[in-house]
Amino acid sequence: MREEIRRCFPEVDEERLLKFEELHKALAEWNDKVNLISRKDIDYFWERHVLHSLSIAKFIDFPNGTKVMDLGTGGGFPGLPLAIFFPNTEFVLVDSITKKIAAVSDVIRQLDVKNAQALNMRAEQYTGKVDYVVTRAVAPMPSLIHWTKKHFTQGKKLPRKQGIIALKGGDLREELARLKSNEIPLTKYFEGEFFETKKLVYCPAPSRKA
Repeated sequence: MREEIRRCFPEVDEERLLKFEELHKALAEWNDKVNLISRKDIDYFWERHVLHSLSIAKFIDFPNGTKVMDLGTGGGFPGLPLAIFFPNTEFVLVDSITKKIAAVSDVIRQLDVKNAQALNMRAEQYTGKVDYVVTRAVAPMPSLIHWTKKHFTQGKKLPRKQGIIALKGGDLREELARLKSNEIPLTKYFEGEFFETKKLVYCPAPSRKA
C-alpha cells in the first residue's frame, strides 16, 4: 500500500512513508491490548484508515501554522495520518475514552510526531482555539457544530473558511438538510469499493453570534 500512497500523493517523501509504516506497526501492537481498530479492519489498514484519513488532504492543503482538532479521535484517525502528512500543522487529538487516548499518546511518543498531542476530554471541555475540526463518523453534523462552535479562530486568511471537515458514509440528506455544507464523494479522490459509500462533508463554522 506504500505504492498506493505514493501514487495518490506523489509529494510524500520517504521519511513520511516510513512514518506511516511505523504507525501501522505501533497501532497493530496496541490493537492487541485495546480495541482501537475493528479486528476485521486491521488487514485493510492502509485503505480504510490511512487513505481514508488522507482524503482530507485532497480537499484542503493546511497552511503551515494551522491548528486542527481531531474530535473523537478513537485510535488516532484521521488526526495521526494527517499529522504525519502535514508536519507543520498542529493537531490536537481529543477523545473521552481514557484507554484510547493513552494508546494514541504512546504512539505519538514512539513515532516522535512533534506536531500532535492527545487529550483525554470531551470536545466541549477544550478551551483553546483551532482553525479546523476534523472527525470521522463520530456524531451527526448538528451535534458536531454545537460542540465546537466556540472553538474556531476568527479573521484569519485561510484556503477555506474555518469549519468542520467530517468523513461520513450513507445517505446524509436528512442530516445536512438545514445546514450550509459541501458534500464530496470520496470516489472523486480514490478508487475501490470501500470508497463508494464514503463522503467528505465540509461545514463552515457558524458566525460568532450563532
